[in-house]
Amino acid sequence: MCLTDESIAALRHACPEVTFREQEPLSAHTSFRIGGPAALMAFPPTVDALHELLCTVKDLGVQARVLGAGTNVLAPDDGLNELIICTKDALMGLRLLDGGRVEAMAGQSMASAAVFARTNALSGLEFAHGIPGTVGGGVYMNAGAYGGEIKQVIESVTVLTMDGEQHEFTGGEHFSYRGSVFQSIDCVIVSAVFRLTPADPGQIQMTMHELMQKRRISQPLELPSAGSTFKRPVGGYAAALIDAAGLKGRGVGGAQVSQKHAGFVVNTGGATARDVLATISMIQEEVFQSSGILLEPEVRIW
Repeated sequence: MCLTDESIAALRHACPEVTFREQEPLSAHTSFRIGGPAALMAFPPTVDALHELLCTVKDLGVQARVLGAGTNVLAPDDGLNELIICTKDALMGLRLLDGGRVEAMAGQSMASAAVFARTNALSGLEFAHGIPGTVGGGVYMNAGAYGGEIKQVIESVTVLTMDGEQHEFTGGEHFSYRGSVFQSIDCVIVSAVFRLTPADPGQIQMTMHELMQKRRISQPLELPSAGSTFKRPVGGYAAALIDAAGLKGRGVGGAQVSQKHAGFVVNTGGATARDVLATISMIQEEVFQSSGILLEPEVRIW
């Protein structure tokens, strides 16, 4: 069911701990800086508040989506008449456990989890230092960079289903390349426990610095984007295929294939979701014509 004034009032009344914002621009919550207003956005500060929110959502029959930092999302220009549950800067917390383990709440940034691990002389999350998303989003997408990925260091993931039930998943078998079982489960990722390795903090910092320098040199961080637009195809790299097709600098409207890194579609200013979608389509068609490979978007299109 879409949101109504009555359902919004009911949500506010039933969930006093949750911060709600009506007609909240999705462009303010996505790294593309694109997207119209969400009818209602909810920021649950604790797991208990999230549980209460999900139970109320179920009772009301309201349609809800989950958003972290929005670094891998293309939101629609017209917005959404839905409830958006935002975990970024809401479900917060980092905790050192025994045995070289770190528990991170879903709303923490991947960067802050990596820094926390370094501060506690634990190695394994260096690759995540430059990933702009949240822990929840990173787990959901099995985020990775420079040879590292979430499934290599994950011990367990705790979720709440949309029915408000809590479940724990252990081990890395729930993950695939840029995917996880959580993409097929109607749930909200609450927290993750990472199993890391003791190491010298100075060496950890050096590795993090080197990877960040590589990122700054090779990626168009100065322009809004959703990171790598396409998944890596079998037997090749999306950026190389796009570059070989002569697509750098091309695009539709304010969307453009980055001149710096062909794997990124960037917002050069005023791009709409329609511009990005048209640019993605153009890339897929021309790369298929030149290579016979159909690129699959990595960015999640709402």
